[in-house]
Amino acid sequence: MKAANLDNQNKTLLRKLVVVALVMFAFGYAMVPLYKKICEVTGVYDLIKPDEIVNTQIDKSRTVVMEFDANTRSQVGWELVPVEVRMNVHPGELVHATFRLTNPTDTIFDAQAIPSYGPQHAAQYVKKLECFCFTQQKINAHETRDFSVVFVIDPSLPIDVGTVTLSYTMFEIEGTRSTVDSTVEVGFRAFKS
Repeated sequence: MKAANLDNQNKTLLRKLVVVALVMFAFGYAMVPLYKKICEVTGVYDLIKPDEIVNTQIDKSRTVVMEFDANTRSQVGWELVPVEVRMNVHPGELVHATFRLTNPTDTIFDAQAIPSYGPQHAAQYVKKLECFCFTQQKINAHETRDFSVVFVIDPSLPIDVGTVTLSYTMFEIEGTRSTVDSTVEVGFRAFKS
């Protein structure tokens, strides 16, 4: 009799624990819409709207002229030029600039871009987030390719600096040059079409 009584008590306890677990799950599931509704009613939800989020680091009261320049150090005949030579930016603003490399030759090579700045002390205020100068680039024969640099002008740039020039010199990596066999290339083009 005592074992049957203990068995009933265990079943009752199990049912209570299952009910508590289900109630806790339902409460957790209902929390997100409930929290959202409470925020809407109290007005907290209207304070922050995703489409109104702005970068407060941008100094809109100040404009810096960014000039872009590029040159190459090679005897091969390819060139690197900025797509946009000048742009006006605000310190703290995310800037995307593009440089175009054209290789009209039958030569394949690796190259590395090295940046320089004018005035020279402006280098510490140009914070590059992404740049084609971070890695060596494989340049194929007859290729035209755009390279990107993404940067921010630090708002602490001295006020007397109104223009910053970002210049890239593209160097060919010695020992990486090879020439495309024109007969193979012509045959490949004929096969492709």
